[in-house]
Amino acid sequence: MSGEVQTAVAAGGPPADAPAADTPIGTAADAPIGTAVQGVDEGAAESAVDPAVAGVPGDGSPAGDPEAVDPGPPPVPERAADDGDRQVAEPAGPRPGPAEPVDQVPEHDLAGAIEAVLLVADVPIPEAQIAAAVGHTPGHVRTLLAELADNYTAANSGIELREFGGGWRFYTRDRFAPVVERFVLDGAQSRLSKAALETLAVVAYRQPVTRARIAAVRGVNVDGVIRTLMSRGLIQDCGIDADTGGTLYRTTDLFLERMGLDDLAELPSLGPLLPDIGELDDV
Repeated sequence: MSGEVQTAVAAGGPPADAPAADTPIGTAADAPIGTAVQGVDEGAAESAVDPAVAGVPGDGSPAGDPEAVDPGPPPVPERAADDGDRQVAEPAGPRPGPAEPVDQVPEHDLAGAIEAVLLVADVPIPEAQIAAAVGHTPGHVRTLLAELADNYTAANSGIELREFGGGWRFYTRDRFAPVVERFVLDGAQSRLSKAALETLAVVAYRQPVTRARIAAVRGVNVDGVIRTLMSRGLIQDCGIDADTGGTLYRTTDLFLERMGLDDLAELPSLGPLLPDIGELDDV
């Protein structure tokens, strides 16, 4: 050892111009750990990592001991097992049962079931909806629908099964339209109900008259009856009431024809039809 190094050791510190490489490596390593810790600033010591967490020996715990670590919140249970045998945790509560299968209509009754469904339909029904009702696939149902349509045509039936508007529905065949028209018109000329006759009488004797005034005379709502009489062609609107703004109604020429009259003046007088004063007092 040179004289400068010896002097520095004796004085307790390295010379000012001594290089760092001349310092023996083993000197710091051979020093006790406690001596080195005492030389550390207190603030730095407080910010140092917990030896138990960092795995540094010195507090009697083995490195990385999980018991020395703060447990924190309760651990979450594992959701799956290893080796491919994974079992996902299921939510609490009763398990939903399997969906109930739709009763499948037997094949020998399938065509009749489809006809029954179509008979109550007032709009075209898609194949999928019919298939869900009978418990068969839409493709199979479509095949049967086509066969039914061919059978109606081959049998010269007045009913036609037609695909229209994204679905299937029964229609009357075009060549029978005149027969259907006569039937509908004859039905429209059937006898009027008592309520319709009473309303028609009020219109005939008080015309032009508003709907509100008719309802006041009869004491009931007359909207439906007015629509019926107008659809039959027995009454019609004839303007607006200046006082109330309501629609005025009067009888038509068809009414006179049906009643066998040439003019409204030929209507019978209501006097003989009214009750006596005494009968009104009894009421």
